[in-house]
Amino acid sequence: MSSEEIIDHYSALARAAVAGRVVADCGPEAFEDGCFGTAGYDDTSALPEGAVRASLGCGNPVAVAELRPGETVLDLGSGGGIDVLLSARRVGPNGKVYGLDASPDMLALARHNAEQAGVANVEFLKGGIERVPLPDRSVDAVISNCVINLSDDKAAVLAEAFRVLRPGGRFGVSDVVVNHESDPSRRAAAEQRIGCVAGALPIEEYRHLLTQAGFVGIRITLTADHGDGVHSAIVQAVKSEIGPGLEIRPMREADAAQVLTIYQAGLDTGQASFETTAPSWEGFTTGKLPHLRYVAADTQTGEVVGWVAASAVSARQVYAGVVEHSIYVHPGCQAHGIGRALLSAFIVACEDAGVWTIQSGIFPENSASLALHQALGFRIVGTRERIGQHHGVWRDVLFIERRSPSAENDSSGAGDRVQGPTP
Repeated sequence: MSSEEIIDHYSALARAAVAGRVVADCGPEAFEDGCFGTAGYDDTSALPEGAVRASLGCGNPVAVAELRPGETVLDLGSGGGIDVLLSARRVGPNGKVYGLDASPDMLALARHNAEQAGVANVEFLKGGIERVPLPDRSVDAVISNCVINLSDDKAAVLAEAFRVLRPGGRFGVSDVVVNHESDPSRRAAAEQRIGCVAGALPIEEYRHLLTQAGFVGIRITLTADHGDGVHSAIVQAVKSEIGPGLEIRPMREADAAQVLTIYQAGLDTGQASFETTAPSWEGFTTGKLPHLRYVAADTQTGEVVGWVAASAVSARQVYAGVVEHSIYVHPGCQAHGIGRALLSAFIVACEDAGVWTIQSGIFPENSASLALHQALGFRIVGTRERIGQHHGVWRDVLFIERRSPSAENDSSGAGDRVQGPTP
């Protein structure tokens, strides 16, 4: 089914709702078994009947996103407006909720429902969820109710969600996902049965696309089982928090010159590394993992003001969850909390990736870096005395590491995604 056919399909459903027909309705028991409707909501008594009749969701993203008074919210694929109206109630008169939908009939229905509900702090926008008509960093939360699975370009949808979120913003949606282990033909039949015309994402691919977009703190919780490996799910993630005017995002090849300039500035202090000259970009990328690379950038100029990246410590599979990291901040931007924000985001991203140990080496004289790492849970494991010469002087290195709480709390030594190394 093409995007135009999807729009026509949902426009027809909107017209049916206007005509007084119930588009989707099921009780709590049926909802748990995979029916789509309003049973996932706590209370819809104050909503217009038209909004309830047109509910096609598989969850309650309003609760998932933990909306707060005064926030700005975007609902991707807002349909008849039920989640927009519930969100408007949560954020209050000082907040704002945008509903985005590609169907003119759904938008007309949603605007009518908002008028019926007497809600003034909402605005409905026409457009596709792959290209959101809102400025960068303009909302605090992105929600959606079983719509992202309809898109044929889910990477673009998640990238747009990241773009419009402010630092510290939250992504909280209900969606449909699939299990890789299920039979492809039976899975496709189940997807068609519940209306996933573009195909739902496998769970790990959903994680990958969220990570690729820049999200951290990713959690995917399965809810209803639709059979044959197809599930409704709660999908949550965050955009890393950092100070005003800055944004943490994945490192790009276009950042190469600025990253290496900051690297060299750090080396020039004589307190960052035994190295004295930054490598070429080819040398940099070869020595770093392709993921777990982030920059802090100025939102107005795009200037990179700091970066963090990981390297593998061993090619042995048993050490796959152990990485060594490097973090550098532009000398003119230090003491502004950038290093702390970058390292905090990096730690959460490592947790997402199943990393159980982050390690590094610090010169004892680099007290600022040592204090930063210790404040974020790193401990000194030992001192490597006179390990190497730097500008003709033998120097000690403090060996530091941070152990994942997931690994520390796993008494068996092997959790769902964490398994510690053996010598």
